[in-house]
Amino acid sequence: MEKIKSYKDLEIWKKSIDLVKTIYKLTENFPEKETYSLTSQLRRSAVSVPSNIAEGQARKHTKEFLQFLYHALGSLAELNTQTIIAKDIGYLSEENFEIVEARITEIQKMVYAIISKLSTTIHSPLITYH
Repeated sequence: MEKIKSYKDLEIWKKSIDLVKTIYKLTENFPEKETYSLTSQLRRSAVSVPSNIAEGQARKHTKEFLQFLYHALGSLAELNTQTIIAKDIGYLSEENFEIVEARITEIQKMVYAIISKLSTTIHSPLITYH
């Protein structure tokens, strides 16, 4: 198994970056009147996911990483809500919505898996925090 040296080595970070690119491409076609509202909200929520993963992993302390993973989950919930709105008002096709929703769900599952794994190591008596 390869050692993680950086957040850039994390598959979840890579998938989150791909999600950001997808959101940027999809929102390019939104009406100009949405530039500073829904388009901006979608992009900020999407960018927040890999940003929180990166910042948390870079902190090098498990408890801090967990905190940032929970922030990433919050951003994913925001993003999902915003994509539902975009679909409902006709800015996202059903097909594009389903693609984005599947990616969000996949990343959410990955975040929960990391949280579960890290949570068990926090309670281990062999780990000390400085």
